[in-house]
Amino acid sequence: MGIVADMCIVFFQLGRSGFRGFCASAALILAVAPAFAESVHGIAMYGDPALPPDFVSLPYVEANAPKGGAIVLGNTGGFDSLNPFVFKGTKPWQLPFLTHEALMGRSLDEPFTLYGLLAESVEVPDSRKWIEFKLRTGARFSDGTPVTVKDVIWSFKTLGTEGHPKYHGLWTQIESIEETKPDHVRITFNTDNRELAMLVGLRPILKAAQWDGVDFANAPLDMVPIGSGPYAVTDYEAGRFVKLSRSDDYWGADVPVQKGTHNFDSIRIDFYGDGDVLREGFKAGEISAMREFNAEDWASQYNFPRALNGDVVKTEIAHQKPSGMTGFVMNTRRAPFDDWRVREAMIQAFNFEFINETFTGSAQPRISSYFSNSVLAMQSGAAPAPVAALLKPFNAILPPDTLEGYTLPASDGSLRNRKATRRAMSLLSDAGFTVENGVMKDPNGKPFTFDILLPKGGTENAAIADLYIQSLNRLGIAVKTETVDDAQFVERTGTFAFEMTYFRRALSLSPGNEQKFYWGSASADQEGSRNLMGAKSPAVDAMIDAMLGAQDQEGFLAATRALDRVLMAERFVIPFWQFTTGRIAHVKEMKKPDVIPIYGDGPAYMPHLWWWDKE
Repeated sequence: MGIVADMCIVFFQLGRSGFRGFCASAALILAVAPAFAESVHGIAMYGDPALPPDFVSLPYVEANAPKGGAIVLGNTGGFDSLNPFVFKGTKPWQLPFLTHEALMGRSLDEPFTLYGLLAESVEVPDSRKWIEFKLRTGARFSDGTPVTVKDVIWSFKTLGTEGHPKYHGLWTQIESIEETKPDHVRITFNTDNRELAMLVGLRPILKAAQWDGVDFANAPLDMVPIGSGPYAVTDYEAGRFVKLSRSDDYWGADVPVQKGTHNFDSIRIDFYGDGDVLREGFKAGEISAMREFNAEDWASQYNFPRALNGDVVKTEIAHQKPSGMTGFVMNTRRAPFDDWRVREAMIQAFNFEFINETFTGSAQPRISSYFSNSVLAMQSGAAPAPVAALLKPFNAILPPDTLEGYTLPASDGSLRNRKATRRAMSLLSDAGFTVENGVMKDPNGKPFTFDILLPKGGTENAAIADLYIQSLNRLGIAVKTETVDDAQFVERTGTFAFEMTYFRRALSLSPGNEQKFYWGSASADQEGSRNLMGAKSPAVDAMIDAMLGAQDQEGFLAATRALDRVLMAERFVIPFWQFTTGRIAHVKEMKKPDVIPIYGDGPAYMPHLWWWDKE
């Protein structure tokens, strides 16, 4: 209002009535004027992007990597859909990372930072109430047609209403999306949420014209969505393989966030019945690379001829990202897992030290929280003041040990694990369970039984479950595993038709709105959501809101650590071990850059940054 005041003084000679009228008009004009926003090459959640406007390539990429070569990757299970953007069907998980692009791209070295991809520049005010993108000249779909504002608007609306449920939450927070001038699209939000400007930059863009008169959510297998990415599906056989070929004239080859990436001429994804068969295929030379998630196997199982003679190379990639959560998740929508005492008893009965020694040689530490292995993790012991202040309004409903700091039980590593067994028995007794003739019965006198739902290809998880079931049997609980194919597993977990199941949720150094989809109350009964545990906690919801509303890094850290505390104390998951180092075994011709980004290995690391060296 300083400008208005100065102008009012100048025009005081207009007289009192003129003075009042002018000042009111001037104030109104300035109040409704749009917030100033500068056109920039990238945006960060807090502060400015690390890379300057004229950067040529990402710092961990080999910008001049050679193009060429063909590789084969392996998946377990099968697929019955090639549309990765809808709920229906089972899809090859790699597709959206290779075939489609967004308005902006991530840097694996900077949490909360995006740089222009389909958009060459953006404008966003300090309030983050809106963001405007200018589409990059020359951006094209794989069929050669240009990417237009119409495609952008259609993609946001269609994914937000007919796409996978994970896209729906963002759409409800968009007030308007419109073309402001040629090649410019502005998205205005109806919610004060700083991360929304980042999220819209990552929404995949599809070709609108392809879907005229077609049911997007229920399209047949042969309706493969057209994207602007470097690869397109050029061949497939349902359930057996998918071949992706790189375009020789890919439009974005010299865009800074893409330069030096996507170097293989073709990538074929073959499907195997389970992990053991896939491993044998790799040993025989049918697969070019595979990720190894077991430290014991990494140390002992790579003594086959192709590894011994140097045709296969073992590469380790360290990272600084959170552990995420891996383990068996309990469905709290169903009794008795709606009782925290029962969930704690299930955790006590899981003899982690013995199981970890059996499967990894104790080489991998246990997951201690959802964000362990990172600065975002809850700190041990009592909650520090900033975290405690956030949790204080919910003291009456917080699960036990939230403020004190929940810690997982540790056994002596013996098979019987008697101390934990006694603790589990005590907790079940407190919850009203009794043992009659060696059978654990619930408060209604019904035997305590349940199934552990597993996907068919997860041989190691089935073996872990077998050891776990032995411990549960000693408590008088009758448990069995139910193994289903990938399509059934996706359908069952997507509709929450299970009691306990295998769970893996990767988390990043930039958690945000996706946390609502993972464990927010609104997603607990939303089919297709990632909230498998059925979390409905006002404290969890409030910590997510505090995280999203944080104005600085300190506030964000406190809110994330508070969220971590509540999730751990709720005892939703029986945690396994961390994957603190990425392990990739590959043919010697596959090469990678020397510099490792802080995110290490992941969906956008291999094969994206690697190349073929036939020498």
